[in-house]
Amino acid sequence: MAHDLSALADQILTAARAAGAEAADVVAIGGTSLSIDVRGGRLEEAQRSEGIDLGLRVLIGRRQACVSASETAPDVLVQMAERAVAMAREAPEDPFIGLADAGQLSKVRDAEGLELFDHGPEPEPAALEEAAREAEAAALAVGGVTQVQSSAAYGRRRIHLAASNGFSGGYQRTDRSLSCMAIAGEGLKMERDYDYDSRVFAEDMRSAAEIGGRAGARAVERMGARRPKTGAYPVLFDERISSSLIGHLVSASNGTMIARGSSWLRDRLGEQVLPEGLSLIEDPHRPRVPGSRPFDAEGLRTERRALVEAGVLTGWTLDLATARKLGMESTANAARGPSGPPSPSVSNLALTQGETSREALMRQMGTGLLVTSMIGSTINPNTGDYSRGASGFWVENGEIAYPVNEITVAGNLREVLLRMTPANDARTHLGRVVPSLLVEGLTLAGD
Repeated sequence: MAHDLSALADQILTAARAAGAEAADVVAIGGTSLSIDVRGGRLEEAQRSEGIDLGLRVLIGRRQACVSASETAPDVLVQMAERAVAMAREAPEDPFIGLADAGQLSKVRDAEGLELFDHGPEPEPAALEEAAREAEAAALAVGGVTQVQSSAAYGRRRIHLAASNGFSGGYQRTDRSLSCMAIAGEGLKMERDYDYDSRVFAEDMRSAAEIGGRAGARAVERMGARRPKTGAYPVLFDERISSSLIGHLVSASNGTMIARGSSWLRDRLGEQVLPEGLSLIEDPHRPRVPGSRPFDAEGLRTERRALVEAGVLTGWTLDLATARKLGMESTANAARGPSGPPSPSVSNLALTQGETSREALMRQMGTGLLVTSMIGSTINPNTGDYSRGASGFWVENGEIAYPVNEITVAGNLREVLLRMTPANDARTHLGRVVPSLLVEGLTLAGD
């Protein structure tokens, strides 16, 4: 039977006050997850789990402590509160911690209108297995594919946040996913690639046959990969991985990094960090997008905002503590799990799209690299020096010539981000809507 998360949160807060806490907040997460893996036409693994996670943060003066539990018995809740208070009394002081003032709290206490929950029934394991099998069969039907693994999953979560400042709110979310990884070739000449889809509503999912077929085709396209010559070339980051570039910008503008003085963006507020025509918008209220949220983990109302507007960096990503450290106001970007305090984190992001296709950008760059996969990373957080392993396709005369792998792409993020040209191919249902990005003059290390 499902627990009443609001009642559980109230019980924990009552126990925390009785144990000596001056202030406290609670996050309660209850959920169900189901996953099916298929390999070689056979069921490889099936998992189903149900559970509840409780996280309590208590504050005594300028000291705080966090504890978590996965049991709901009354005596466990009391012990949880007592342990947290005892820990807080021994914790070091932090002048910037504290709950939100009553006037800062969101009046929105649920996710109505965001369409984050599919009210349809939980899928049967057999249905998920059939979808995974269908994807696998479609991938194996592609000539040259030798191995396939497919996975289908479903999740349902209930989330409730309550605090001694009077905030109490919660909502539900669901997610469906299907992924397929295909391998082409044999022995040392094997190449692999993938495709996937993940949605809030089952009805929005792409077909299993399409996902499997695309995974197989991508793997076969990579056969015969070799290393290109070392040099400086334009690089086109495919839409599948282009959001990683924007992710480095987002990480560098996180309030935690700024407060520590360990970000290459620390002195760039109000300056141009992207080309003039590009803006980076956070919108936590997009319907049917998993990253949407009506309020943050400190009970503040989330809002649409520009991280970068017309190329200019407009602000940092802040929760209450980092905002106080920097003498600013929170941007309502607090996020937290059961076992730790809040910290700044973005939700849905969208970069301004261009007017031309990826193919048109390939023609524009002439000779260079189309990156479709990246591994590892070496990022200097203070300088922005950037180096990542990459693979993809070599482009000559604006056309794909042959697949390449075992490449290192390097540059400096300050310069890279200012030289981006976007395509118009971003998938608008994703949490990060970022098109393919052409960057001039990166260094490639190959043969």
